[in-house]
Amino acid sequence: MPKVTYIESNQTEHVVEVEPGVSVMLAAVENGIPGIDADCGGAMACATCHCYVDDSWLDRVPETDIMEDLMLDCVAAERNANSRLSCQIDVSNELDGLVVRLPESQH
Repeated sequence: MPKVTYIESNQTEHVVEVEPGVSVMLAAVENGIPGIDADCGGAMACATCHCYVDDSWLDRVPETDIMEDLMLDCVAAERNANSRLSCQIDVSNELDGLVVRLPESQH
């Protein structure tokens, strides 16, 4: 099963095994990872699942679409080139080892 590493803003790491097809957001919520609030439950309506995809993984995650790009303008923390909504990244075997960093705040 693929693993995703979540790194909190205080550098605490959480490595989670994720069933393929499950979003990075849902895996965080189901495993109690602090730093992803997911207020809208993955409907891409709140931007509280903002994360920073580690630069070494940027070319392996699907590109943002126009709706995600618009929602990323609403994030509470600084938006960077590697900012993503974790609800829009579905884990696959190809993403085994994915590393995402979490902002200090989602609100």
